[in-house]
Amino acid sequence: MTTEPNPVFEECARVTRHDALAAQQFVLKLSAPECARHASAGNFLHLQCDPQRALRRPFSIMRSDPAAGSVEILYKIVGQGSAELAARKPGDRLQCLGPIGNSFRVDENTTHPLLLGGGVGIPPMIFLAETLRENTGLHPLAILGSEIPFPFPTRPSKILTADMPKEVIAAMPLLDDWGIASRLTSLQGYPGCFRGYVHELAEHWFLNLDRTAQQGVQVFACGPNRMLEAVSELCRRHALPCQVCLEEYMACAIGGCAGCVVPYRENNRTVAMKRVCVDGPVFDAANIF
Repeated sequence: MTTEPNPVFEECARVTRHDALAAQQFVLKLSAPECARHASAGNFLHLQCDPQRALRRPFSIMRSDPAAGSVEILYKIVGQGSAELAARKPGDRLQCLGPIGNSFRVDENTTHPLLLGGGVGIPPMIFLAETLRENTGLHPLAILGSEIPFPFPTRPSKILTADMPKEVIAAMPLLDDWGIASRLTSLQGYPGCFRGYVHELAEHWFLNLDRTAQQGVQVFACGPNRMLEAVSELCRRHALPCQVCLEEYMACAIGGCAGCVVPYRENNRTVAMKRVCVDGPVFDAANIF
């Protein structure tokens, strides 16, 4: 995986599937061959939500199938644009710009990638997990959190780990099927989930690893800013490398409007403003939080 942005393509994408889930969440599958062929974990697309709406919306790519020429996104209705997108049906066509931005990179000395996703920050972790599944030298773990019903069925994990509380057994079936361990967190009391936050379960897991395994941990995270702040603090405490995938409102998604800028820090002070769309969306956590 590379931090260099992929080529960006403008396509007239066709809706091939659109599934409504609990709590106004949706999975949208698009036929967008060029985007699918060049997408990497961490990239996003800028999608027309309705033919009558000029401004597009950014959505993280959850899955990409280059052979089929398709990409999938997971989204939740949060405003008028996403509400209009929810009305799109198979066969509809939408203008799509992507894949946009840089991607996650796995360091050479990493043995235990830790994938942390919260809410609508879950999709990039699924994409990254799918990228890692064929690498038998890695031992990834995904910890996913949500305060609304998860956008997938849950079941007791088939992959047991001694580094987790025994009662925390709920997992994402797709990751289980890929052979990637996953655990779920929520304050809502969902069966088998850790009652707490993603970073709290992550620290429990880390502290129960042996020293050799701890030295091979690298963290990847996407979610609300408060979650990313907590994850970044955890990584600071334990000197863990951490990459965060940011989600910001934006108008153009090509670096022209500067509507998605965030402060970029070095040596505990802001030294620049970076555009999430073209400088990110993936950054080293220490430079942002």
